Amino acid sequence: MFHSCSEKIETDLTQTAFIPKPVSVEATGSAFVVNSSTIIYVQEGIQGLLPAAEILAKNINQLTGKSVATETVSSAPAKGIYLTVAADGGLAAEGYKLNIGEKLITVEGADAAGCFFGVQTLLQTLPVKVATDQPVYFPTGVVEDHPEFGYRGAMLDVARHFFNVEEVKQFIDFLAMYKMNVLHLHLTDDQGWRIEIKSWPKLTEIGGKTEVGGGEGGFYTQEQYKELVQYAADRQIMIVPEIDMPGHTNAALASYAELNCDGKATELYTGTKVGFSTLCTDKEVTYQFVDDVIRELAELTPGPFIHIGGDESHVTAHDDYVYFVNRVQQIVVKHGKKIIGWDEIANAELVNDVTVQFWDDIENTTMGVQKGAKVLMSPAARAYLDMQYDSTTHLGLHWAGYIEVDHGYNWDPATLVEGVTKDDIIGIEAPLWSETVTNIDEVEYMTFPRLPGYAEIGWTAPAERNWDEYKTRLAKHGKRFEAWGIDYYKSALVPWEE
Repeated sequence: MFHSCSEKIETDLTQTAFIPKPVSVEATGSAFVVNSSTIIYVQEGIQGLLPAAEILAKNINQLTGKSVATETVSSAPAKGIYLTVAADGGLAAEGYKLNIGEKLITVEGADAAGCFFGVQTLLQTLPVKVATDQPVYFPTGVVEDHPEFGYRGAMLDVARHFFNVEEVKQFIDFLAMYKMNVLHLHLTDDQGWRIEIKSWPKLTEIGGKTEVGGGEGGFYTQEQYKELVQYAADRQIMIVPEIDMPGHTNAALASYAELNCDGKATELYTGTKVGFSTLCTDKEVTYQFVDDVIRELAELTPGPFIHIGGDESHVTAHDDYVYFVNRVQQIVVKHGKKIIGWDEIANAELVNDVTVQFWDDIENTTMGVQKGAKVLMSPAARAYLDMQYDSTTHLGLHWAGYIEVDHGYNWDPATLVEGVTKDDIIGIEAPLWSETVTNIDEVEYMTFPRLPGYAEIGWTAPAERNWDEYKTRLAKHGKRFEAWGIDYYKSALVPWEE
């Protein structure tokens, strides 16, 4: 411990409540002092490092009121904070080594992503708040770390209720703080179409103007979507856009009569039922529509994936569904993207490099694996952020059961489904459907404190995870949630620090 005036400063790095839990933490019992002359240095010539430095500087500035500068350098400095990428390839992908010395902090990443995640770990060593006359310390030591899975994400349903650009950025920040690297945006559904498609303008003119309960809805222009993609990329997060089809398509069917088999536009829908809508699968105009939508979306999306939905298409005949998914896969591949779809798409003839998102049906998922697909684990009974915590929760649904914080944390993606092994799995995703979630405070309440647990499932090896130990770390993050203004569920299972 360091003593600063009357306050004791924790300098044992092993006492930091890191989430996700790192591979290894060693403490050296001293401290790096941040002062007005501290500079954050960035190795020149490495794309993606500067945003990590700027985010670190912004956080230090907000905490201390001190203005910490960033600077690009060609070689390691003798003091300050230095962000660099390992030259020898000795670190696992997205891994990092964080070395905190008394004079120099080095964040060495396997790549720019690893560097960013190292910065997030460094930020967790800071206190939640500091008195204006107190110095700020980083406890010294070494953290070595890398993730268990390459895909660690959450989904935000902006179709049932619309969330604006600033609210989505806030959600991206939540993911970044816990080293999650994917935001899946559910952009279209029966209740709303949320992405501008220039070749089919009525999708947003008509289909974008409502939401569940009859609110005014909204949509993202292509420029706004690109802004979100860049904001996420600066935080090492990939956006996966979803256009749900052939079901969950009423907003499109209300916008364009020709997408309906009877040639008549449907009425806009503001309820919450599922499974009643379908694109007309035997009309060529349907595939022209899909081609145009995927083409425009692929041009806006630098990440490798387009999500084609495919769930709950109850009024599409089985053979029509299979024919449709087969054709849509070819369209996505033609536009240079890989396919993710909900587990129902395993009923089709899967092309190479498809990912089946397990949410409900084990048979579909194992059939997908047998057909050569990879699996994204999003079990509704464990990972759905819109499920109620318990019967008293005022938001959310419970058709898949209640998900208290321990139930959300206590599972292993690699052993949950018989016939699906770790080699089959690309990662984990926690979806937040928004039938009952209408604003960002409600998003926060359903997301926290479960999100850090999903982040840890994706990052930390199962042998290193234990609920009784995890809940004591999570308890220390309650003060962080409060400092960030996050409206969270104060689970009685977690010994929150007062």
